[in-house]
Amino acid sequence: MRQWCGFICPILLLSGSLLWAEDLPLTHNVPVPDFQNRTESPTPYNFDAPPQGMFRNIVLAEGFEEELGFQRTHEIVPVRPTEQFPAGTKPVFIVFELHQHYQSFQVFGRCYPEQVNGLDGHTVVAEDAMYIALEDQTGYLKLFPAQGSWKPGRYKVEIHAGEQVNDMSLMGTMRFTITASLDSPALTKPH
Repeated sequence: MRQWCGFICPILLLSGSLLWAEDLPLTHNVPVPDFQNRTESPTPYNFDAPPQGMFRNIVLAEGFEEELGFQRTHEIVPVRPTEQFPAGTKPVFIVFELHQHYQSFQVFGRCYPEQVNGLDGHTVVAEDAMYIALEDQTGYLKLFPAQGSWKPGRYKVEIHAGEQVNDMSLMGTMRFTITASLDSPALTKPH
C-alpha cells in the first residue's frame, strides 16, 4: 500500500491542479495594444523637452567645477547655470547628474541652430560626447561653436545616450539663447 501511495498521491495532486487550471477564463482575440499600452500614464514622453528617466538633473551652465563627493567620488557641479549666453567664443556646458546605472555608455550632445539668421537648422554647429563609466554619477558636455564664435539666436541640443547616435538613442532636447554682445554692429548706436 505504501508503494502505491507514493505513486498515486502526486498524480492526484497534479490532476487536481490541471482541473483547476481548465476552469480559468481565457480571453480570446484581444488586441495586442491592450496588453502593451498602459492607460495609467496619459502623458507620453516628450523628446522635445529636457531629458528625464536616467537623468536626475541636467542644466546648461557657463562652466563646471569638480568636487569630492561624500562617497569620495569626483562630482561635477554646474557653475552659473543659465539658458542665456553672450555671443563670442566661450563654450556652452551641459552638466548632468545621473540615476544609478548598471553599465557604461556614452552621452552625446548635438547642437543645431533653431532660430539663427544665416544658419541652416539641420546643420550640426557643435557636438561633444562623454564616456560614462559604471561608477560615474555626474558628467558634462562642452559645446564649442563650429565657426569660431556663437552667432546670436536660439539653439537646440539633442541629448543622446548609448553607444552611438541614432533614432533610438534620443533622450531629450535642451535649448539655449546666444544674446548679441554690446560691441556687435547691430547694437552700436550711430554717433
